[in-house]
Amino acid sequence: MATIAQPLRIAIDVDGGDHGAAVTLPAAAQFLARRPDAHLVLVGTEASLASAAKIIPAGVAGRVSHVIATEVVGMDESPALSLKNKKNSSLRLALNAVKDGQAAACVSAGNTGALMATARFVLKTLPGIDRPAIASLLPTHKGHGKEGDGGVLMLDLGANVDCTPEHLRQFAIMGAALSSALTDKPRPTVALLNIGEEEIKGNDIVKEAAELIRATDLNFIGNVEGTDVFRGTADVVVCDGFVGNVALKASEGIVKLMAQMLREEFARTPLTKAVAALAYPILKRFKARIDPSQHNGATLLGLRGIVIKSHGGTDAFGFSNAIERAYNEIRHDLIAELTERVAAMNTTAPAAAVSAS
Repeated sequence: MATIAQPLRIAIDVDGGDHGAAVTLPAAAQFLARRPDAHLVLVGTEASLASAAKIIPAGVAGRVSHVIATEVVGMDESPALSLKNKKNSSLRLALNAVKDGQAAACVSAGNTGALMATARFVLKTLPGIDRPAIASLLPTHKGHGKEGDGGVLMLDLGANVDCTPEHLRQFAIMGAALSSALTDKPRPTVALLNIGEEEIKGNDIVKEAAELIRATDLNFIGNVEGTDVFRGTADVVVCDGFVGNVALKASEGIVKLMAQMLREEFARTPLTKAVAALAYPILKRFKARIDPSQHNGATLLGLRGIVIKSHGGTDAFGFSNAIERAYNEIRHDLIAELTERVAAMNTTAPAAAVSAS
């Protein structure tokens, strides 16, 4: 496990994502302005880092260091090929900084598959964890999905399409640990995403996973349906990566559809345009509650180091929130918390559960 360097240090994949340095560098400046105890390790090509001096204010430039990369992993590049052929990419070197103790976390908006594959190779998984999962705090009617603000933590959101019951049990343990760290709830409620609340519903994998999770000391409340996710019925919702990614993308699509419909209706007539002007403060608050950039940043959970995946197309505000997620996880010593909880759960787990992995 990497040793946390002081002051608090976070490695940034400057060239990752759809927009690269045009987004990541302004985001870095925003983050440094509000976190005076943080230091950023900017990892990017010479051309990208050349503009850092113009974007990072002089007042915070002393808390920035540079690592030069000679390659960039494309957003549509094969994860296997990028892992094999691009050992000097900004993505790889940012992860190396965590492994070597130069940083306590890595934040990237780059290729999700490449980030997961490379992170797993470079950092390895925690003892007792077979596969990392992608986890993110999402908004509910109880809160915005930010730290300590009533959101729901959902995992896996796309890393593992096919999962065994034991994998889902591990996701539940890790999700509870992350939720507890970010929300200060000692025993967050945990649920399995299913097609019904009844124990007889779902496929054999979900049913067996429920039995394995029920045998732990997690605060397990059973199954929840898709409609329960954003109601805040549970603090942690567990599913495989196929279901989680479809649910996430569908919800993002609904948000965009609602926003488009509202714009069309308010622009329909002079009267509706006047009403829109009057309703602007309400609409602005509504947008803030559902805007994906407000809760941007998903954790690659289960690695021997903190890795945060930002949405590839986010803006500077969204990417700065992803850096903030890394900051909070370091501050809560998430890796030590996860290691302790997984070890404790596996000590008390039924023999069949442990051997299933």
